Amino acid sequence: MATTAELFEEPFVADEYIERLVWRTPGGGSRGGPEAFDPKRLLEEFVNHIQELQIMDERIQRKVEKLEQQCQKEAKEFAKKVQELQKSNQVAFQHFQELDEHISYVATKVCHLGDQLEGVNTPRQRAVEAQKLMKYFNEFLDGELKSDVFINSEKIKEAADIIQKLHLIAQELPFDRFSEVKSKIASKYHDLECQLIQEFTSAQRRGEISRMREVAAVLLHFKGYSHCVDVYIKQCQEGAYLRNDVFEDAAVLCQRVNKQVGDVFSNPETVLAKLIQNVFEIKLQSFVKEQLEECRKSDAEQYLKNLYDLYTRTSSLSSKLMEFNLGTDKQTFLSKLIKSIFISYLENYIEVETGYLKSRSAMILQRYYDSKNHQKRSIGTGGIQDLKERIRQRTNLPLGPSIDTHGETFLSQEVVVNLLQETKQAFERCHRLSDPSDLPRNAFRIFTILVEFLCIEHIDYALETGLAGIPSSDSRNANLYFLDVVQQANTIFHLFDKQFNDHLMPLISSSPKLSECLQKKKEIIEQMEMKLDTGIDRTLNCMIGQMKHILAAEQKKTDFKPEDENNVLIQYTNACVKVCAYVRKQVEKIKNSMDGKNVDTVLMELGVRFHRLIYEHLQQYSYSCMGGMLAICDVAEYRKCAKDFKIPMVLHLFDTLHALCNLLVVAPDNLKQVCSGEQLANLDKNILHSFVQLRADYRSARLARHFS
Repeated sequence: MATTAELFEEPFVADEYIERLVWRTPGGGSRGGPEAFDPKRLLEEFVNHIQELQIMDERIQRKVEKLEQQCQKEAKEFAKKVQELQKSNQVAFQHFQELDEHISYVATKVCHLGDQLEGVNTPRQRAVEAQKLMKYFNEFLDGELKSDVFINSEKIKEAADIIQKLHLIAQELPFDRFSEVKSKIASKYHDLECQLIQEFTSAQRRGEISRMREVAAVLLHFKGYSHCVDVYIKQCQEGAYLRNDVFEDAAVLCQRVNKQVGDVFSNPETVLAKLIQNVFEIKLQSFVKEQLEECRKSDAEQYLKNLYDLYTRTSSLSSKLMEFNLGTDKQTFLSKLIKSIFISYLENYIEVETGYLKSRSAMILQRYYDSKNHQKRSIGTGGIQDLKERIRQRTNLPLGPSIDTHGETFLSQEVVVNLLQETKQAFERCHRLSDPSDLPRNAFRIFTILVEFLCIEHIDYALETGLAGIPSSDSRNANLYFLDVVQQANTIFHLFDKQFNDHLMPLISSSPKLSECLQKKKEIIEQMEMKLDTGIDRTLNCMIGQMKHILAAEQKKTDFKPEDENNVLIQYTNACVKVCAYVRKQVEKIKNSMDGKNVDTVLMELGVRFHRLIYEHLQQYSYSCMGGMLAICDVAEYRKCAKDFKIPMVLHLFDTLHALCNLLVVAPDNLKQVCSGEQLANLDKNILHSFVQLRADYRSARLARHFS
């Protein structure tokens, strides 16, 4: 049986149990093992083992039944014990209810008795108190104070309570009969009040908080209580302003008093509010006046800086004081205090701001033009000037001498940064110092000044000067510096647009002034873009004019119809080399002067005009076979130059032109085939014919027959 118990190991698995039993049985192993397999012996072992298991099962079952009987017996005993406890608990609960009812009955009797005693005692106490007051009143009536409470200085608290009540009673007495006693009571009232205030002052100097609280509680019912608060506030500020920073001193003072005032006064929020009001209206107001008045009329810049700084620091102090308990509406209270200090300065703030900004901006511009030894000229406007401008744009006729600016753009990033910095500071001051209802209107006024001096007086003037400095298209060796003006104007306007978004928009975003500012900005942009477009168009005309001069000077008729056809090296002409060098230089300049889609737009326009120029130029010559090969080489070089534009349309135009030039050299029998090729099939026949007519052998009957 012990062996059987060993086989029941946790966790129990039947298959493993059988395996362990088999391996423990002699002869139960597989064939070829240490012992031969004996099935009979194994069967016998299984039968014996089953009998053992049955015996074990019977024993366990008997043990389980015995334990179940014992458990049922104990459960019955436990249930019986619980029932007995429940009965005991019910009896105790009944006793508790009886005791509670008895206690309630006794308490009701006690309360009733207390009310009866109070009803009897209160009139008695009032009568005793009235008797005492009559006794003290008789002493004032007799003119001799004999009571110890009036003589002993240590009983000043009791004396104060009595005199305060007598003073109230005296107010009700007729003056003609009791004038003298009323005068004596009032005199004593005043003396005790002075003594209490003096005692409070001494206790404050000694730092005796408990004595201060005691005296303040007595004075609370006197008329001189407010004077006590004034004395406290005055003494709190003695030696408080020792640093150079009055705002930091005020913050430290209020922080210290805030910790103390609750231990002294019954209404600490009122006392603290009165202290803060005293600090603002006396100390801060005098400090602000001293700082601003000395520079108000003499130095507008310093005045505005001081005003902004003082207002900011005062508002910062106000934010710190918001942490204290100052009553229900402390935000309004502190705002009124700030307004009382700065109202005389804020009423005309925007006038000072705009006046200073105008003068400062004008000075910055004038200083710049003086450094260039340049006298600003008035830009002509009106009907005659506009008419001249339109005629010049359409015909390129020289209507008056152009201005030689010697390559000077009259645009300065330093000037722009200075103007934007001044305006940024103005916006910051405007945001801080303007009333919320006036903020959008004031910000718009500052914006109009920026537009006037930056956009009109500086950028627009430079554009007008640059336009006047662009030479006519037939000028030789012209300095085409207007692209420098375009580059700088573009950079400057990005700075202007950034300030518009960063500093102006937050001030006007929720007001009707937003649409007005956006409209003004749009008008400025359109005006500048129109002048930039005009200048770029004229500059491109000048570029084409320069190319024309190069071609006219360098291209010879013999280039395309050489006298000795056999000794010509196949290469591009000198005119082509110089034109391509000039074009590459201008393309690079355009890329450096512009950004975004503007680069592609201008390069496409230049490319189209460049193609038209070369196309018309090639139409002026007659080509021999070798001359046609030279023309093809030139056009190939022009096409290589056109690749620098990186504009598909321009490259396509030169590809087509290159295909047209093939008509100058192709054999007469192949003309029709070439004309029907992919690049030339869609062209007008007149264009094809015009190129074929440029051939020196065009008039031969054979060529005319093949092309007809």
